[in-house]
Amino acid sequence: MKKYWPALRDFALILAGTLTQAVALRIFFVPANLASGGVSGISQLIHHFTGWPIGLMVFLGNIPLFLLGWRFLGGPGFVLRTAFAIATYSFFADALLWLPFFPPRGITDDIVLNSLYGAVVAGFGYGLVYRGRGTSGGSDILARILVHYRGISMTQSYLMTDTLVILGAGFVFGWKEALYAVITLYVSGLVVDTTMEGGGTVRTALIITSKADEVAQRILTDMERGVTRLSATGGYTGQQRTVLYVVLSRSEVQILKDIVQSIDERAFMVVGAAHEALGEGFQPFQK
Repeated sequence: MKKYWPALRDFALILAGTLTQAVALRIFFVPANLASGGVSGISQLIHHFTGWPIGLMVFLGNIPLFLLGWRFLGGPGFVLRTAFAIATYSFFADALLWLPFFPPRGITDDIVLNSLYGAVVAGFGYGLVYRGRGTSGGSDILARILVHYRGISMTQSYLMTDTLVILGAGFVFGWKEALYAVITLYVSGLVVDTTMEGGGTVRTALIITSKADEVAQRILTDMERGVTRLSATGGYTGQQRTVLYVVLSRSEVQILKDIVQSIDERAFMVVGAAHEALGEGFQPFQK
């Protein structure tokens, strides 16, 4: 069972993710005429004119993109996971309407609430699918290719691949709906990044000081945080210096500043953000 658990976990995440995306589509996007981007958005436009089932349109539209992803992303893992994601999302997109208690016209007429909550729910669903090492097909495949080969973040990839769909939706549903759809895409992209990389943002600090020993000792004793010493060479002076590297919580940043300032006012410090910290003192590694 241990051997198959990672694959089972991935498919469970993909199943939960595609169901979540379908709920966002049916409860928030379709009732408010908000194009969800990618093949789903195109399917919404086709459904508006023809009445054809959105899920069926999503399935058919994903076939050429699936072949494209097979070519560039490849591997049996991609094929199985993505085929599973496309099939389940297409099924849920139509099957939810069969449930007697499902609200076909959504739960609110407020376009702001539909766009924001739809973005959060859909983004969470996309993030689950990605954490299951799959894609939901459509523009997700194009986004994954951009991430893999160009190093572009998921947020930027969504904006790049879905812009044309949003423009088309502006001509069909109206420009107010299209503008809200842009907000939806942006927010959902942020939620995707948070779901994939974790929401527990931490801070990192690089400290260049001539009194590295004193600063490091104060951090160890006063803050009870680990310190890593890095050897560096000044680009201008050519002198060897010690750089201290510290990972800490947001609330500890001011404490660290006070410590460094009290010991060496001429010190140089850079504080940055990290999405996640794993290990002692932070989140444990998940098995």
